[in-house]
Amino acid sequence: MKMWTLSCLLCMTAVLQATFAKPTQEKRDRVHHGRDLSDHVHNDAEDFQYDHEAFLGKEEAKTFDQLTPEESKERLGKIVDRIDKDKDGFVTHSELHSWIKYTQKRYIEEDVMKHWREYDVNKDDKVSWEEYKNTTYGFYTDEEFEGVEDKNSYKAMLARDKRRFQMADQDGDQIATKKEFTAFLHPEEYEHMKNVVVQETIEDIDQNGDGFIDANEYIGDMYGSETEEEEPDWVKSERQQFIDFRDLNKDGKLDPDEVAHWILPGQVDHMDIEAKHLIYESDKDKDGRLSLHEVLDNFKLLAGSAFTDYGGYMTGSHDEL
Repeated sequence: MKMWTLSCLLCMTAVLQATFAKPTQEKRDRVHHGRDLSDHVHNDAEDFQYDHEAFLGKEEAKTFDQLTPEESKERLGKIVDRIDKDKDGFVTHSELHSWIKYTQKRYIEEDVMKHWREYDVNKDDKVSWEEYKNTTYGFYTDEEFEGVEDKNSYKAMLARDKRRFQMADQDGDQIATKKEFTAFLHPEEYEHMKNVVVQETIEDIDQNGDGFIDANEYIGDMYGSETEEEEPDWVKSERQQFIDFRDLNKDGKLDPDEVAHWILPGQVDHMDIEAKHLIYESDKDKDGRLSLHEVLDNFKLLAGSAFTDYGGYMTGSHDEL
């Protein structure tokens, strides 16, 4: 699922000889925890795109399809050396699991650092609520957005950001550490942010304002048609999913607990599942680990003719592995 992108918009306009920054009207995307590792169907009989994105990371896998098989193997061999933390010549399940976790989480760190530089105005290595609010919405003293078109939308957006910031700010000092700011930008990654993720999801989909998501709202969030044409088969399938698996108490609507069950699947560790899959498919001697020869022999599964961010992997560090 999509993650949120919070942009800084400082579009200056003169109003009554005062200068204000107009806040962004960009729609925030919902966040979902426990997301899959790729938007592609995991079907190795058709292609290995799912495995490539799982192993390399989504964004990186998109841009490195220009390498020859020889180049890919050469670089893959050097990456294997990075994954093999104990230098015993083999990649274990634990090491591969850690690597996949790194590639999947790295984009979060990069996103946080990008916004950290924007919002840490006084460069004290913290982001206060005032810094975030002023940078995003401008220096409005009364927070009423007078003179701004569609001010009600901005007020609602500000209130939503404030609620999320307060949830992420665990010590309540209105100042976010880097960890707290990460929870603010990516609440789907933190257990203590579960309630705000559920609440925001309901607010985004609930059109009649009753605090629940009915079947039409559920479908309307993913499919909209202005014609009288019959719904596609996939939409009919989603309606049945709503009845069979989403609406657990069969009252025709999703309450907060049911929404949490839907978007926060909890214990499913897709990275662990993928690590086991990659080892199973490549482990020719069935000793439960991968040698360099086994990895290179099955390089199409892991990288095909593409490999990502070679320079970054070689020169950078990922101590969390």
